[in-house]
Amino acid sequence: MYKKQQYVFKDGRPVMATIRTYTEKDFPGLIEVQRESFPPPFPPDLLWNEQQLRSHITLYPEGAICVEIGGEIAGSMTAMLTTIDPEHPAHTWEQLTDSGSIHTHDPHGTSLYVVDIGIKPKFRQLKLGKLLMEAMYERVVADGLERLIGGGRMPGYHRYAHELSAEQYIENVLAGELRDTVISFLLSCGRMPVTLVPGYLDDEESHDYALLMEWKNPFHP
Repeated sequence: MYKKQQYVFKDGRPVMATIRTYTEKDFPGLIEVQRESFPPPFPPDLLWNEQQLRSHITLYPEGAICVEIGGEIAGSMTAMLTTIDPEHPAHTWEQLTDSGSIHTHDPHGTSLYVVDIGIKPKFRQLKLGKLLMEAMYERVVADGLERLIGGGRMPGYHRYAHELSAEQYIENVLAGELRDTVISFLLSCGRMPVTLVPGYLDDEESHDYALLMEWKNPFHP
C-alpha cells in the first residue's frame, strides 16, 4: 500500500492532500472522477467501470493510486508494466492496455505505462495531477524501472486541425506558441516527447492522435 500526505495550497491557504493506493471501497468515487474529468465528446464507454477497476487492483495494485482532499477522491491515476520497443514505439491505447482492463500487464516489464490520469475540475487549481505523476515517478525509481511512458491526449487540437497538421500543432505547443491542457501539463511534469501516434484512441477532440511521452529514470544504468 502506498500512502503519502502533503499540503497543497488553495487560495493561499494550505490544504492536506493524501495520495494513496485505491481499493474496492473507492470505486464509486473513482467512477465519479472519470465522469467529471472526461465529459462529452469523450466516449463514455472509455470511462472506468467496476470490472476494470477490480482488474487494476488485482493485477497491479502498485499502479492504482488516488488523491484525496477532505475525504473526497479528487483524482486518480492508473498504470501497468510493459516493455516498449524503442525502434517501434507506436501503438494504440486499446491494444496495449486491453481496453483499460490491463490484462496485458507484464510483471517483468521495464516501463511503467500510464493507462489513465484524471482530476475533478473543481480541484485542478491545486496541481494534484503533478502529485500523482510524482508518485508514479517514485514507483519507477523504487522498482528500478527504465521509464514512465504513456500517450498524452491533444484535446486542444480540434480547434486548429483545419489549419495545422498534428505535427505542426505539437511543434507550436513545444515552442510555447499554443497551449494544450494535457500536453502542456505533462511537459510541466517533466515528461518528454517520444513520437506522435495516429489512431491512438477514439478521441474526437484530439482527432484520435496522442503524443507518446516519457520520463526516464535518472538512476537507471
